[in-house]
Amino acid sequence: MPAGLALRFFDTVFRSLFMSDIQPRNNVHAFDARGVARRLRHAAIFGALQSLDAGETMRFVNDHDPLPLLAQLRQAFGEALGIDYVRREPGEIVIDFQVRG
Repeated sequence: MPAGLALRFFDTVFRSLFMSDIQPRNNVHAFDARGVARRLRHAAIFGALQSLDAGETMRFVNDHDPLPLLAQLRQAFGEALGIDYVRREPGEIVIDFQVRG
């Protein structure tokens, strides 16, 4: 098996086994906060959410449970934003933010 094909095969198997529940679906946009400087995170998250249309979802990944951020989002967006935990484990938090119409 050529090396490139083997790497693609491994990547496909790895993702299907270990990451299938956090992979974005249609109308779901990934946002990994771990790669954003802490002082810029909240502004980046608010900006990303404001750019979404009704029916779209932002899948948020972080290394800690962002409870203060969630309170700010609830205050700013109210019922227009759905907040659902996909994964809530130490060191890995995955939350779907759904923009409601």
